[in-house]
Amino acid sequence: MPRANRHFLPGFIWHITHRCHDRIFLLKHRIVRKHWIMELGKAKRRFNLRILNYIATSNHVHLLIYDPKGDAIPPALQWVAGRTAQYYNERHEREGAFWSDRYHATAIDSDEYLWRCMLYINLNMVRAGVVRHPQDWYPCGYSELLSPKKRYGLLAYSDLLNLLKMDSLAELQQLMSQQITEVLKSGENQRMSHWTESVAVGHQSFLENIKSQLGYRSRGRTIRQSEDSTYIREGDAPFQLKAAADAIMGENTFEWQNLSDA
Repeated sequence: MPRANRHFLPGFIWHITHRCHDRIFLLKHRIVRKHWIMELGKAKRRFNLRILNYIATSNHVHLLIYDPKGDAIPPALQWVAGRTAQYYNERHEREGAFWSDRYHATAIDSDEYLWRCMLYINLNMVRAGVVRHPQDWYPCGYSELLSPKKRYGLLAYSDLLNLLKMDSLAELQQLMSQQITEVLKSGENQRMSHWTESVAVGHQSFLENIKSQLGYRSRGRTIRQSEDSTYIREGDAPFQLKAAADAIMGENTFEWQNLSDA
């Protein structure tokens, strides 16, 4: 499989989903998820990664990232995925792939669509029936949002407030907590594949802009409407936005000599 070209559209919010090889529960132990968090923190500092939300489940991870310059995500995800796989394989005296070959990237519009994507990520393990409340799962961005860390925090609060057009962190915390409570009471927490399997999710103008920048690569990719969202549906081929956003689709090949702390 050819390696993806390492460029993509700068200035976008990306919802990254990366699954363990064959969807095996390789992240089921808290210590492995803790190591993933540690490496994510290193990648944040090393590559100036703007993290808006995150969660590591038992067999996949979600990351919501803002990349103004369009150059941080591929090397950062290579770092995190590679070092997590190395840690797990050495710990278990194991060989073989830890991650699936490619991670999926969905461009997310700001404002209300960013908010709904954050909410969807926060409720992942509740939806899976593992916990009753998002704050009962480690690690997740929801817990950090409610109790910001003084050191080694992952969330880019200033970017979050700006992209959501909110005035204060207290406002963001209160609204997210309220909406989590409302969803849990209503029971309306179904899986919605457009957040993890689409090319982009957002307002009509946002999607038209994506299609325009894709050019001929947008053939076969149609704008669809669900009950609450508008999105660009995947075509038959894997999501690959050459010289645009497809380079975000990483592979399960890591050069260990480039993963030192130096």
